[in-house]
Amino acid sequence: MWITVFRNRLRPDAGTDYGEVATRMRELARSMPGYSSFKTFTAEDGERVSLVEFDSLEALLAWKNHPEHRAAQQRGRVAYYAEYSVQSAEIAREYRFKLGEPND
Repeated sequence: MWITVFRNRLRPDAGTDYGEVATRMRELARSMPGYSSFKTFTAEDGERVSLVEFDSLEALLAWKNHPEHRAAQQRGRVAYYAEYSVQSAEIAREYRFKLGEPND
């Protein structure tokens, strides 16, 4: 499993089409082979964090390099983001707990 952490802050004058583009990118990610999850959170200070998971590095790179995603990345630098950082890593270990389910 691979995870990408995309941290960003929007410009005060971010394009009015940002929401549409962000929604389309989530839809596109979900349609990619190897997709696992995509969640976005916004902190009280305005920082936004998206967590995107794919089952392999190849699947993650296919998403990263998809032509429509590449165009959205360029649009983000030009019109939406004041700053951003991207980190990708392979998950070495994972633990889960869910109330009512057996735990090891």
